[in-house]
Formats: sequence, C-alpha cells, structure tokens
Amino acid sequence: MADLETFRAETRAWLEANCPAEMRTPTEDEEDTVWGGRNPTFRNDAQRVWLERMGAKGWTAPEWPAAYGGGGLTREEAKILAAEMRDLGCRSPLSSFGIWMLGPALLKYGSEEQKKKYLPPIVRGEIRWCQGYSEPGAGSDLASLQTRAEDRGDHFLVNGSKIWTSYANKADWIFCLVRTDPTAPKHEGISFLLFDMASPGVSTQPILLISGSSPFCQTFFDDVKVPKDQLVGIPNKGWEIAKYLLTHERNSISSMGGRAHRPVHEVAAQHVGLDDRGELDDNLLRAQIARLEVDEIAFELAMERAGDMAKRGEIHGAYSSLLKYYGSELNKRRHEILMSSGGSDALEWESDRSEHGAAPRAWLRTKANSIEGGTSEVQLNILAKRILELPGA
Repeated sequence: MADLETFRAETRAWLEANCPAEMRTPTEDEEDTVWGGRNPTFRNDAQRVWLERMGAKGWTAPEWPAAYGGGGLTREEAKILAAEMRDLGCRSPLSSFGIWMLGPALLKYGSEEQKKKYLPPIVRGEIRWCQGYSEPGAGSDLASLQTRAEDRGDHFLVNGSKIWTSYANKADWIFCLVRTDPTAPKHEGISFLLFDMASPGVSTQPILLISGSSPFCQTFFDDVKVPKDQLVGIPNKGWEIAKYLLTHERNSISSMGGRAHRPVHEVAAQHVGLDDRGELDDNLLRAQIARLEVDEIAFELAMERAGDMAKRGEIHGAYSSLLKYYGSELNKRRHEILMSSGGSDALEWESDRSEHGAAPRAWLRTKANSIEGGTSEVQLNILAKRILELPGA
C-alpha cells in the first residue's frame, strides 16, 4: 500500500506538471477529440503536447507491456492513474480503436514481429485504425461474411465490402475479417488481416445518419493486395480472434455508461435553474437525475470489478455482453434526460445558441449505441444462453 500511495503522489505531481490547462476542460464536440494518425489534426497545440507526453510514458495504454510501448503498469496502478486524471479533470489524450480493440487482440494472437511493428505506433497515436467486420449481408450474423481473400502466393487478393465502418474515410489502416476458405462451415475459413487503407483498390463512401453527421462508411475492396505477413494468427482461424476482439469492443462501448465528463445535473441546472436551497428547481427531473447518477457510479464499480476479474482470469466470456447492454442503455437514458431538461430549446437544430444542435444530434446518435457492437437484443440472448443458461435460449 505504501508503494501505491507513493505512485499516487508521483502520478498526481506529474499530471499537474504536464497536463495543459486546456486539456482539463470537457471536450466540446466531435472535432475536439484527438484520434491521431499519419496526418493528425489538432484543434490547438495543447492537444498535441498532451498526446506526445502521455504517449512517451505509455500512459495512453497504461497496462500494456513497456516492451511494446505501453505503460507497464499493474492493474492497481492503472486504476490510480485513471482516478487522478478524473480528479484533475484531465481529458483522455487519445481516442483509438487500436487501443480499445486491436491492441488486446495483437497482444494475445499477434506474432512478436507484429507486436513490435504495430503496438508502439498505436500507443503514440501514429496509426488510426478502423474495423472491417459487418457487411451488407452479415450484421448480427457476422460469420456469414462474404468478403474474400484469395491466396496468391506471397499475398492475398481481397475483394468485397464492409459496412458501418466507423471513420473508414479517416483511418490509416483496417483490421479486417475475410473469408479464406469458402468451402468451410461459416464459422471456419475466416482469417484476420491488417492492411493499409491507402492500398490500391480500397475506397469508402460515407453513410449519412439521422443526427446529420457521418462517422460510418461503406468500404469497398477491389483486388486489394495484402502481404502474407499481415495475417494475424492462423489462416482460417480468425473467428476466434474476432470473438476475442468483440469482447473488448463491447467493453469500450459500455464505458459510455460511466459518468460523463460534465455531470448531468450541471447541464440541467443551466436550463431549469436552482431553487432557494440551491437544488434543481424541478422535483421530478431532480429525482430522475439522482437515479441516473447513482446508476452511473454503480456501473463504474461493476466495470472496475470486471477488470479485476479479467486480470485474475476469473471472468465469464459473456460478461462483456452484460456491460455493453447496460452501458448502452444507460447512455441513452442520460441523453433522454438531457433532452427533457432542455425543453423546447433542446430541439434547436442549427442555431449558434444550441451549438448547432449539439444536444439533439447527440441524443439521436445514442440510438446507435444499442445496435453497434452487437444489438441489445443479441446481447440479451447471449446473457440468457451463456450466463443464465435458460432452457431454449
């Protein structure tokens, strides 16, 4: 415990000295998020400095091994780092599918050469990744995917398309499921490839959402050559990697159920005002927010417990479905309350006063939370079958 308290003090001192003041405020919008990449964009120099400093310490991926650019922290130390960042209001320096999804899969299934090649740049935010899983005919039934990779000796030739590929039009590389044996049963004959989105034959087309923004794309592959050394794991055994990565994707989606950088009651107070006792001047809304914020804290504790169990190898494989389901529904509930607190003003769509409809656009975007990463209905089916072991499920 003494060592952990020393680590806490040193960590807080380092954060206070190195986190720019601009990085201790809530993110304003999507464009205020740092994704890194080959040609990164920063809204201000503070974003660049914060990413460089955290990346140099490996604290963008604090529990990854130091040999691959990570922080090499224990689970307990990583929890202290997260707590101190939260107390100081420090933003996450980097949003990254490479950290949330691909990295854990490479640590488990990648070759030593692949780990050394891809993981350090991911930690430093030098590669922006996208995920090539869903297809127009393979969503919840992902194993029905038809994108093919033909063995051409020293390379694979990839043809097909993916859909709902988040930020594919901005990504540098893609981790992609492809069918390498069309004669095998659908859960077999699938392989896991990595390739550059700048490769000849790769193209993307944005998909407009009801929120008015377009993080999603359809991605097309037309005779894309992929070197053999960019195959992860064993040929035709990619489904195992795909399932493992999905647990991490669901965990990353579920994290949105935790407390927001700016508490809901603070946002609501701007619209509703406070009474003489300094409390939200709407009894019903105050009760709804109280229930939400208690549930947020309870959910954070559940996620922390899940992380500890995973570190000890004691967690059920389907637990990520539970977290994904509840985190998604909690985030939807949060934005429903924010819309209620804003009244008719929350319906403004394009005015400067409403920050160009930030509230309704964010509310509409949450509707996808219960679809992406596996629908809420699919998650409930998984829980019924694999955890509750219900008959006929």
